[in-house]
Amino acid sequence: MIDAQRLRERWAGLDVTVRDLPLALLLAAASLVPALHGYGTRLAEDLPSRPFDGWAVAVAALECLPLVLRRRSPALCLALVAAGFAADQLLGYHLVAGTALPIALMSAGVHLGGDGTAVAGRRGRRVRVLTAVAVTVAYVPLAVALDRRGSEEGVTGYLTFYLAVALAWGIGAWLRVTRAAEAERRRHVAQSTRAAERARIARDLHDVVTHHVTAMVVQAEAARYLTAAPDRLDESLTAVAGTGRRAISDLRRLLDVLDPGHGGQDDLRAPVEQARGSGQPVEVTESGTPRATPGDPEAVAHRVVQESLTNALKHAHGRRTVVHLHHDPDELTVEVSTDGGRGLSGLAERVRALGGTFTAAPRPDGGFTTTARIPL
Repeated sequence: MIDAQRLRERWAGLDVTVRDLPLALLLAAASLVPALHGYGTRLAEDLPSRPFDGWAVAVAALECLPLVLRRRSPALCLALVAAGFAADQLLGYHLVAGTALPIALMSAGVHLGGDGTAVAGRRGRRVRVLTAVAVTVAYVPLAVALDRRGSEEGVTGYLTFYLAVALAWGIGAWLRVTRAAEAERRRHVAQSTRAAERARIARDLHDVVTHHVTAMVVQAEAARYLTAAPDRLDESLTAVAGTGRRAISDLRRLLDVLDPGHGGQDDLRAPVEQARGSGQPVEVTESGTPRATPGDPEAVAHRVVQESLTNALKHAHGRRTVVHLHHDPDELTVEVSTDGGRGLSGLAERVRALGGTFTAAPRPDGGFTTTARIPL
């Protein structure tokens, strides 16, 4: 069976014009069904309908096929669909393809002139206003032409239809503003997370450098008074060298966090092997099928494992530690448990920025478990 998740990922990776093609073809095909002829939008209901003919196929194509551009070129899509709709009403076909007009209007409200953020700016607003004015002005000649053909809809009927299609535009504009607000919220969360992460790294750097360098200074100062005792001097210098190596190891482990290339089960070997090399007995288990292409969730999972193992080394050194990863189609769960430990800070923001949940708490038996559930 084809994995539904992979199928959705492949579909999302296609160009937007390809993804919009099925909707356009569906409306066009519905317009060709004989049982549906004459059951489309009727702007002037009292005017006679025209039998379906070869020109009706051309009109349906003009109304429906431009929908493939509704996200790539919303203004062009709206212009072509509106032209097809006008021809449909003036010729009296009243095709199901007329449904393409509110779809094009809604799409223009969403995608025209940018996403509504500061990047789009005034230019985007100006484009949307000009387009709305152009559509309104173009609607007047259509209403006048239908009125001259003998329609008795009157101003009230034409105004009601105008308000109905304006509602479609308004829905699109509301969706655009909502998406922009969500994008801004995510951007703010990402900035806050980065700032908190930088502060945490700065604290860790301060702790590592202060602790090890202070120890080295004290040991070096003591060595100055041991020149008359070579054995003790050698022991003191060995201690200085050992402290320096530990400082380098701790700094390397900390700065590895800044490597943008980490992520995925293969890269988890590095922190696991590093913890094992430091005397921490670490077991790794995995269930489910990981994604073929790692991304942000895997990178955050890598960070959770790395931080949890560092926490275990600090507060439960030498005690059994278990790392378990469970892959679901929609979620990646990371659990790190050890026979001892303390709380972690700074990881919750990273996990919650992706819409996940994070817990780090002691167990009743005295151990400690970190769990992160990260949506894919």
